[in-house]
Amino acid sequence: MRDGPLAGLRVLDLTRLLPGPLATQHLADSGAEVIKIEDTGAGDYARTMGAMHGDTSIFFRLVNRNKKSLRLDLKQEEGRAVLLRLAETADLVVEGFRPGVMDRLGLSHAHLAKVNPRIVLCSITGYGQSGPYADRAGHDINYIGYAGVLDQIGCAGGAPAIPNLQIGDLLGGTLSAVFGMLAAILEARTTGKGRHVDVSMAEATLAHAIFPLVTVLGEGRVRARGEDLLSGGVPCYGVYETSDGRHMAVGALEEKFWHLLCDTLGRTDLKPAHLATGDAGRAARDELAAVFRSRTQQEWVAVFDAVDCCVTPVLRLEESLENEHFVARGNIQEVDGLRQFAPPVRFSGFAPPPPEPPPHAGADSEALLRELGFDDSGIEALRARRVI
Repeated sequence: MRDGPLAGLRVLDLTRLLPGPLATQHLADSGAEVIKIEDTGAGDYARTMGAMHGDTSIFFRLVNRNKKSLRLDLKQEEGRAVLLRLAETADLVVEGFRPGVMDRLGLSHAHLAKVNPRIVLCSITGYGQSGPYADRAGHDINYIGYAGVLDQIGCAGGAPAIPNLQIGDLLGGTLSAVFGMLAAILEARTTGKGRHVDVSMAEATLAHAIFPLVTVLGEGRVRARGEDLLSGGVPCYGVYETSDGRHMAVGALEEKFWHLLCDTLGRTDLKPAHLATGDAGRAARDELAAVFRSRTQQEWVAVFDAVDCCVTPVLRLEESLENEHFVARGNIQEVDGLRQFAPPVRFSGFAPPPPEPPPHAGADSEALLRELGFDDSGIEALRARRVI
């Protein structure tokens, strides 16, 4: 069995809360050595946010497994010196501070490159390192609001609906960051020169708003919420309520699937309304809604499990965790008595070892410092001055 594809990659993780920690957890799950560096005060305040599992929050545990921990005060010169020594053997530094903070600390990419020309610095912020909004605070709802995505979520005639999956944080701050990090690391290993990777969560959201842009380019503006192709504007793609108050997701975009759906429901008269909009589309959606309200969700599942036309149940997450497909694929794992999502990407020849729970703050401080050449007296001196 081979090592993980990122074995040998050393990552210094200065991030907190969600986007950065989940990005570096993806790297750790794939074999990278991730050293989580927290300040000597509160550290990553996600540790105590929300429901607790033991002495650490469930939230923190879900995005910080398989990491090491070092507590380090970067406001002190000695703390910054320790980080620079770690950077000499690191491939990547990830941070989520406001623009300019790393430069003021003397830890910008230019500073890091002096001790390691191959190092990559990835900065994850709401609006990027420059521009009129660069210094603004924000959260997911703000990023997707600016990107025109929040406006498109929700039912026709209603207000925008706030998603419980953070699109800007996760698509922008996690997955786009992982892409940027790996691209820069690949180049650095080829050229010997690293880069500063500037990730804006708002911009990454905007860059993936493909279907709304299609409508703008084709029609001059987006359609009203709930009236576009993928937001409920056509009968073949939408959510329909069942008799027990649950829902079925209908994704019969292709004509062959729509025709099979109509045949299964005994409503061949609806076949011409496949992509109907306006009054015709509303009439067909109303007819389809009446049909779905005639049976429970489980009754419809029994019908459509045998029909391959993209009609599936809308599950609650607790049901998803027990879903036969996700269970069979090993998508749920247990870490220190807590169920978690398993890594979403599989690699041939690599079976991830049993995951390690998130480290206690500073759990690896002494071992990492000894690796840098500090002896007992040196470590105690740093501890006495609250550098670690």
